[in-house]
Amino acid sequence: MPAPLAPDFRPRYHQLHRVGRPGVWRSLVGAVLLLLTVFGLVPLVAGLVAFALLLATGSTSDEAAAVLDVTAEATPAGLALLNVVIAAAIPATFAVTWWLHRLKPRWVSSVAPRIRWRYLFVCVGLSVVALVASLLVALLLPVAPGEAPIGEVNDFTARTRDFLIVILLLTPLQAAGEEYLFRGYLTQAFGSLVWARRASQALAVLGPALIFALFHGLSQDWPVFFDRFAFGVVAGILVIRTGGLEAPIAMHVLNNFLAFGLALAFGDLTTALNATGGSSWWMILSTLTQSLVYLALASWVARAMGLVEVGPPVGGALPPPSPPDHPELVGQPPRV
Repeated sequence: MPAPLAPDFRPRYHQLHRVGRPGVWRSLVGAVLLLLTVFGLVPLVAGLVAFALLLATGSTSDEAAAVLDVTAEATPAGLALLNVVIAAAIPATFAVTWWLHRLKPRWVSSVAPRIRWRYLFVCVGLSVVALVASLLVALLLPVAPGEAPIGEVNDFTARTRDFLIVILLLTPLQAAGEEYLFRGYLTQAFGSLVWARRASQALAVLGPALIFALFHGLSQDWPVFFDRFAFGVVAGILVIRTGGLEAPIAMHVLNNFLAFGLALAFGDLTTALNATGGSSWWMILSTLTQSLVYLALASWVARAMGLVEVGPPVGGALPPPSPPDHPELVGQPPRV
C-alpha cells in the first residue's frame, strides 16, 4: 500500500486519482467499466431507442437497420447516432470519476479545474497551422501509380447538407467524448498505477494511446494503426504538459472535420468512417509533421500563457485564486 501523500504534494494531471479515494483497484475497475459502458451499453440502448423511433415514423425493420448501420452505408441518422454514443463518454466519465474516486467531474477537464476556453480556442488556430504544415509535406510525398491525390468533386445534395449539419453540430462532441475517455479518465487511471515518476508518465501516455488505436478496429493495417497510436501518444504528452484536455480536443475536432469534409467533397463517408487500410507508410511523414508541429506550438503557447500544469497541494494553505476572468493564468487553482 502506498505511503500517505505529503501535505505539499501537488498532483499533475495523470496523478489526480491519487488524491481521490484510496485504492488502485478503483482506477482499474473504472477503466473497464467506462469502456464497457461507452462501447457496449450505450450503443445498445441508444440503438434500440433510435430503431424504435424509425419504426414509429413508418420505416420497416430492414430500412431502420440499414439507416443505423454505418459500416454498410453511412447515413446522416447513423452518423448522428454514432456521434451521440461516443459523446456519451463525457457524462459517463464524470459519473465514474465521482462515484469511484469522489473527485468532482471538473477535475477530468484540467487541473484548473475546468475547461480553459481561452487556451482551447487558441489551440484551434494552432491546429490549423499544424495542418497546413502537414499538407505541405504531403505535397512532396510520392503517390502510388494510378492514384490521384484528390478525386472529382461530389455533387452537393440534400443528403450532403444533412451530413454537414450532423458533422458541424455533433462531431465536436464526439471528438471531445473520445478525449475525455482516453486522454481523460484512462490517462489518470494508468498514471495512478505506479509511483515512479517516469514510469507513471510513460504508462499514462502509452496505455491510453494503445487502447485508443485498438478500439478503432482490429482489422486496421499497420500504417493506419501506427497513425492512430502516434496521435494518442502526442495527445497524451500534451495532456500532461498542459495539465488539461484542451489541446487534444482542438486537434481531434479539426482532424475529424478535415476527414469528414474531404470524404463529403471528394470521396465516400462510409469509407472514411470505417478506414482500416489503404494508407501508405509515406503518409505517416505527413501526419507526424502535423502532430509534432502541433505538440511544439501548443506546449509553447501553454507556457507563454502561464497555464498551471499541477493541481493544488493536498494540504496546507493556498494563495489567493487567480483573477476570475482568466483563472487559467499563473496561480493556484481553487481547492474543492
